[in-house]
Amino acid sequence: MHATNIAEELPDRVSDVLSGFTQWLRVFGETSWDHQSFFAGPVGRRAKSLYYQNRLLGTAAVAPMIFFEAFLPSARRLFHQPTRFPIVDAHYAMGFAFLFQVTNDEAHLHRAIHFLEELKKSRSPRFKEYCWGYPYDWVTRNGMIKSETPLITSTPYAYEAFLQVYEIFQRMDFADERFGQRPSSSQHSTLISQPSTLERGNEWKQVLESIARHAAIDIKDFRTSENASSCSYTPFDKGGVINAAAYRSFLLTSASQVFSNDDYFDVAEHNLNFVLENQNRDGSWCYAVDGVRDFVDHYHTCFVMKALAKIHALTGHAATLKALGKGIGYYLNNLFDADGLPKPFSRAPRLTVYKRELYDCAECINLCLLLRDRFPVLNKTLDKVVEHILEAWVKRDGSFRSRRLHWGWDNVPMHRWGQAQMFRSLAFYLFRN
Repeated sequence: MHATNIAEELPDRVSDVLSGFTQWLRVFGETSWDHQSFFAGPVGRRAKSLYYQNRLLGTAAVAPMIFFEAFLPSARRLFHQPTRFPIVDAHYAMGFAFLFQVTNDEAHLHRAIHFLEELKKSRSPRFKEYCWGYPYDWVTRNGMIKSETPLITSTPYAYEAFLQVYEIFQRMDFADERFGQRPSSSQHSTLISQPSTLERGNEWKQVLESIARHAAIDIKDFRTSENASSCSYTPFDKGGVINAAAYRSFLLTSASQVFSNDDYFDVAEHNLNFVLENQNRDGSWCYAVDGVRDFVDHYHTCFVMKALAKIHALTGHAATLKALGKGIGYYLNNLFDADGLPKPFSRAPRLTVYKRELYDCAECINLCLLLRDRFPVLNKTLDKVVEHILEAWVKRDGSFRSRRLHWGWDNVPMHRWGQAQMFRSLAFYLFRN
């Protein structure tokens, strides 16, 4: 079939896949095992901690998990239980909000609201403001991050989810009785006894204000030059991670406009300058500037450029567009394999047990959709990756494969890695097409 015809048919095919996925999600449920399940339980945590303390002994300790990851992915169930992730709820909320905007089917909007309600329940309990982290203790090179410690790489997704649905309610002239008063017998029972549109909008605005305060105050700044600052990944570390600063810069740039707060923009601009100043000459960004975590991978590169794309769309910042131009050049030339499909690393920190990852493909789709108007070359990449997902990654039950291993597939459905990300990216694709 001619390439043009394939591209024209993609939205209808994507719509069918999303329909199948939403049915799968209802049956499967909203918890799952995860990429990190091998290391989220006590056995895995001790093994990973030993690996960072003593490379020789630690390698022996983590070897069984790596073997299972490569050859028996379903063994995750031996190491940790299915878990609910706030970042997943945020992605599903955005995905269903996009579907509502495409179809005007209120069932999708109510699913989006459901996931926002779940986000309200899962906020980090030890903090005054709304913020989110991981629901397990996370062992890192720099020590353990305790469960529910807020992460600046997770919280912005919740911000976007609440903002997206809040803006839908602002734009649409819903009659209160459709959401707040008792519906007629022909209406869906879930509409009964829900707060009014105005009440919901006010509540979500308060949540958004709280998230912005958290990002501005609880997350710390570390001056790196006269006009730039790194930021902490959690409220407790010393910063240096590139994508963390990019996430925070976008969140506070958006909040500065939503709430007319120049102080937020000042913080955001310093974090943005840190990202721009630490772009490598070839257009890439290392994961961090600590001289140790200098790998360049696919989805973290997408995280950085997605944030820059959103900042540029909000501000028209010329230096940001220039950095994106260099970044796209590096991205297309170094983070795709010979088949023109996303590959995990251009500079890998270690041996990888997989060939291709759903998460990379989801973030590639997101990035292309955000930037194809400014860089039309991305349209070809977008069509190719979406076509590949529809052809090779959709399982019979409606879910997606998780990884293309060097030998076979990892078919364990993991909401965070990246069922939710792919659902949201394809819903975004449908919305933009």
